[in-house]
Amino acid sequence: MEQIREQIKTTIKDLYGLDVAPDITTSPENIDADYSSNIALKLAKDLHKAPMEIANEIAHKISAKVSAPGFLNFTLPDEYLAAQIKNLSTNFRENISSDEYSGKTVICEFSDPNPFKVLHVGHLYTSIIGDSISRLFEYSGAKVIRANFGGDVGLHVAKTLYILEQKSPADFTIEDIAKCYVEGTAAYEDSEDAHARITELNKKIYQINSENFHDSKLAELYWKGRELSYDYFKDFYAQIGVHFDKFYPESTVADLGLEKVKTELKKGVYEISDGAVIFNGEKFGLHTRVFINKEGVPTYETKDVGLIFTKWQDYHFDKSVVITGSEQLDYMKVVLKSVEQYAPDLVEKTTHLTHGLVKLPGNVKMSSRKGNFLKAVDVLNMVRDELQSEYNSTDNTVALAATKYAFLKYKMGGHIVFDPKESVKMTGNSGPYLLYACVRAKKILASVNDAFEEHISQRGKYGATEARNDGPEGAFRKSIFTDAERNLAKKILEYKDTLKEAVAEMAPHKVASYLYELAQEFSRFYEHCPVAGSDREAGRTELVKVYLDTMSHGLNILGINIPEEM
Repeated sequence: MEQIREQIKTTIKDLYGLDVAPDITTSPENIDADYSSNIALKLAKDLHKAPMEIANEIAHKISAKVSAPGFLNFTLPDEYLAAQIKNLSTNFRENISSDEYSGKTVICEFSDPNPFKVLHVGHLYTSIIGDSISRLFEYSGAKVIRANFGGDVGLHVAKTLYILEQKSPADFTIEDIAKCYVEGTAAYEDSEDAHARITELNKKIYQINSENFHDSKLAELYWKGRELSYDYFKDFYAQIGVHFDKFYPESTVADLGLEKVKTELKKGVYEISDGAVIFNGEKFGLHTRVFINKEGVPTYETKDVGLIFTKWQDYHFDKSVVITGSEQLDYMKVVLKSVEQYAPDLVEKTTHLTHGLVKLPGNVKMSSRKGNFLKAVDVLNMVRDELQSEYNSTDNTVALAATKYAFLKYKMGGHIVFDPKESVKMTGNSGPYLLYACVRAKKILASVNDAFEEHISQRGKYGATEARNDGPEGAFRKSIFTDAERNLAKKILEYKDTLKEAVAEMAPHKVASYLYELAQEFSRFYEHCPVAGSDREAGRTELVKVYLDTMSHGLNILGINIPEEM
């Protein structure tokens, strides 16, 4: 499609002196063509001409047909399709490669769990989608740093330590910590004494690294809890096949954030209000937020300011992508607008992406503050249980594929209803269906190879052997393509354009949707086109090989591995 797009673009530039980016779509079933463009309809107003007249003028210069009310229609020659499949078969990765971000550094920040809390389903979702977006940037040539920002200081830590210091456990687990946070939250809200003590602890936490800090019991509880939390995070990320290059605890960026905010306070970017330092967002159509509270403690806002500048000091990034839940949208607008007043170049390089909530069927509302939230590990266990129940399978590769694809097939932004039972189905739009479509292709290739080895063995008794390919278009050159072969070849060739769109929009769901459509096309091919032993074996083998390469590459973008068998 890219070549068609460039042809139209060049022709319009030559004919009318206009620089446009024409849309190309798959032709409707009632049009005898592969692809269509409505660019003539879009140009009619500017050129003061009828769409049909414009379409005919363009079609006269390029190989296109015209249909009312002004569509340009294109049919790819079979020989072209066969040659392109041959090129992909020879060197797949080179022919789909992209250099859009070549030589650039992109930092992707996602997941962002807080130590002293348990990972919930939202962390699982943002970890999966953040990793996939990172892979899209890597595909396009970027050096990607996966970053993880977590609140190792703050009120939630103080609430947890308030309960821990009362219990003084000799040993505690991450589950104990999670329960302490729930208890501490309740105490903070219900008891004035607890509220005062937790406020005091919140100040002390920021001083733990100071030479003048002498509360060894509190420090011991703090460091033990933090270490336990980060070990727990890393173990879980290893389970789901996601890694991070850099962990940024809030405590490591808070001082730089304070320095920036205090400096810009003197210049009028921030203001004093009732003893606190604020940014007046109302001036910009936003809301006002506190950056340093009355006790002189930096808030989340100031720590995010520190993070922006720490990332820049560490990596001098060309692009910074921050992925959070949608509830952080207005918050981040204020933080970025404040930084824009004194570091506009960093804000220009920063993109904030948000995703919705993950819910189970039944729309049950969950809250980490109340302790009734869905833990990340619970989701994985639900999927594993469904696989065991439905197929008597304990294959973790399939379980992860089911989970990841169930999240990634949706466009990021809206809420998701995650249904474990639907996620493991071997039919329909699911991860296991895509894996099965790949394993089936592997079996075809294996059977062809076995048959060929047997053929070589038999022919070897009498001397010469036959080549497996009979020309630049393989075995297709006699009658080129059947309908099923042609449709599969066309779909395969759409992959590079799909990847380009997915990178530009940071949209893994476009890759997921494409892979599902490709697997469906392969299923139709499989039904109508026997491979091993057929008179079109060589060409069909090549087509299956390129199909499998495409599926493997696309699933890798989604962070999904293909098992050897299912």
